[in-house]
Amino acid sequence: MTETADDLSAPLGQDKPRRKRRLRLPFTAMQLLAVLLGLFLVTFAGFAIFNKDPLGGEPMTRIAIREPKATDEKPAASDTRHESKQDTKEAPKQAAPGEQKTVTMIDGSTGARRDVVIGAGDAADKGEAASAPPPVMAGIDPKLLEKSRYGMIPVVAGDLKPFNVYAADADRAKAARMPVVAIVIGGLGVGAAKTLDAIMKLPPAVTLAFTPYGADPGKLAERARAQRHEIFLQIPMEPYDFPDNDPGPQTLLTSLSPDQNMDRLYWHLSRMQGYAGLTNFMGARFIATEPAMQPIIREAAKRGLGFFDDGSSPRSIAPQAASSASMPFGKGDIAIDVVPTPTEIDRALTKLESTARERGVAVGTASALPVSIERVSAWTKTLGDRGILLVPLTTAMLKSKSS
Repeated sequence: MTETADDLSAPLGQDKPRRKRRLRLPFTAMQLLAVLLGLFLVTFAGFAIFNKDPLGGEPMTRIAIREPKATDEKPAASDTRHESKQDTKEAPKQAAPGEQKTVTMIDGSTGARRDVVIGAGDAADKGEAASAPPPVMAGIDPKLLEKSRYGMIPVVAGDLKPFNVYAADADRAKAARMPVVAIVIGGLGVGAAKTLDAIMKLPPAVTLAFTPYGADPGKLAERARAQRHEIFLQIPMEPYDFPDNDPGPQTLLTSLSPDQNMDRLYWHLSRMQGYAGLTNFMGARFIATEPAMQPIIREAAKRGLGFFDDGSSPRSIAPQAASSASMPFGKGDIAIDVVPTPTEIDRALTKLESTARERGVAVGTASALPVSIERVSAWTKTLGDRGILLVPLTTAMLKSKSS
């Protein structure tokens, strides 16, 4: 037994004082805190895993919904259109019933940008008649209309045909002696500001082509006719890259039966009145597919309309189909604003003049871009000084047929 110095100096016969032992816990305070934190995390994780609420943790608001009474007035539909600022190609999304949205689409073949309102055709897509057919426009001959399940559509009445009745005035005797050019501005009816710019800033001899979309394309078409512009109706047709590049609701498709496409055609025809003819809106695949295109041409001819091929599809069968149907036909020669800069547009217009001198007639197409409207407007002011006559599209179509 080992004795310490304290043991030797202690008095004999007395026990050593015992030291009090301190009670020591099996873990420190930090360890206790860590255990409690771990238990909390395990509990929270278990709650998150086994709780079925998909909105757990999200702020929620509860509101009461009541069914509207039969006598309640329906609120006016608000205009929810907006301009897309994306530069990439965008296919239109389905809009909720009664809702309208504007999307910007880029044609995969030409790069042309087009604004299209979707949503108006949803009822028709489901096979339902439109609840409120577009009203008949002012200045329309009622004898040249018949009722369809979507609204009023053009029809022949005796010797009267829409192509002749709604063609713009022109000096056709002078046109027969001179080289002539026609300009067709398309994509109108969507975007009231740009449509009104085209109507008011371009001379009456410029033909305006309206899409069937928009909140009220008929009202804008009526304004165009009041300014003595000739109008054509653009029919959305299937492009090669559909559905990545989608013209919009009720597009005519090669995958549909002739009866299905005819039903869609009637919807488009009912959107406005007073047009002299039809023209394709996109449609490089459809216009090159004879089984799909032939019934459309025959129907247009039966209703006294002309057909204008914008020239974007080199494999189009529209010229042959129109010839067999003995209907007025025209085809675009030059797309003026493929490159939408003043310099390139002026170069295209100069080329259009040369084509008119060579063939006697030439047709240019353009979209309603501000730069296109500005350059075409300036160009037309001096065209007569260069020995070329600006004429409506119908006049150019008739001259092409006779030459």
